Amino acid sequence: MEFIDSHGHIYHEYYEEDFHEVVKRALDAQVTQILLPCVTSHSLKDIFDAAELYPQHLFPMVGLHPTDIPEDYENELRTLQGHLSDSRVVGIGEIGMDLYHDTSMLEQQKIVFERQLEWAVELGMAVSLHIRSAYSEAMEILRRFEGTNLRGILHCFSGGIQEAEWGIRHGFLLGIGGVVTFKNNKLQEIVKQVGLENLALETDSPFLAPTPHRGTRNESSYIPIIAQKVADVCECSIEHVAEVTTSNVKRIFHLNK
Repeated sequence: MEFIDSHGHIYHEYYEEDFHEVVKRALDAQVTQILLPCVTSHSLKDIFDAAELYPQHLFPMVGLHPTDIPEDYENELRTLQGHLSDSRVVGIGEIGMDLYHDTSMLEQQKIVFERQLEWAVELGMAVSLHIRSAYSEAMEILRRFEGTNLRGILHCFSGGIQEAEWGIRHGFLLGIGGVVTFKNNKLQEIVKQVGLENLALETDSPFLAPTPHRGTRNESSYIPIIAQKVADVCECSIEHVAEVTTSNVKRIFHLNK
C-alpha cells in the first residue's frame, strides 16, 4: 500500500526542529511521496533543500499564493518563473484566489492567477489551486482555459457539488484533507457523489490536522487517517483508496516518468 500527500508544506520553514523525524514518520506510514507547495519565492530555498535531501520522496512546486502577493508582484513572478526550468519541479502551486479575509487585492489576484495558469499551459504542468471564498471569481478566469491542457488539483476543496463537477469535467481532482474527518461537514457527501477516481489525498501540513489531532500541528503521516475516512464514506477498503488516489496524482503530475 502506497499513499501520496498531494499538498504538504514539509520543509524547514514549518518543521525546523524535527524535519527529518516528520519525513520518517510519513514514510513509516507508507506516505512515499509528498508534493511541496510554494507560497512565495522566499519558500524556494527550503523547498529545494528538502527535495535535495529526499529526492525520491519530496517533490517541489513553484507558485505565488493569492494572499501573499507583494506590491511588486511582477518582479516576484519573474523570480518564480525562473525556477520552473528546474527538473525537480513537478507542478505550479499553490496558486489561485482567496477573498476570505480581504478583497482589496482582487485585481492583483486575478492578474497573478491568470499569469501562472498561462505558465502551466505553456509548460504542460499541473497546478495546485487554492480557492477560498472566491469560486465565482476564480472560475471566471479558469473558463478562459477551457479546451487547453490545463489540469491539476482543487486543493483543500471547499466548493459545492456544482464546482466539483465543473472541476472534474475540466481535468481537476478534488484535494481531500483533514476537513473530511470533521463532524457535520458537506465534504463527505461530495466525496461519496464524485467517487474515488476524482480524488487526491492531502494534508496541507502543518494546517488542518484531521480528527483526532484537530487543533495540533498536522503532518503527512496522518494521510492514512484521511484515507480511512474516505474509505468509510465510499464503503471500500483503505487499500483501494490508496491505490486509486495514488494513481490519480501520479497521472495528473506525471510522477515516476
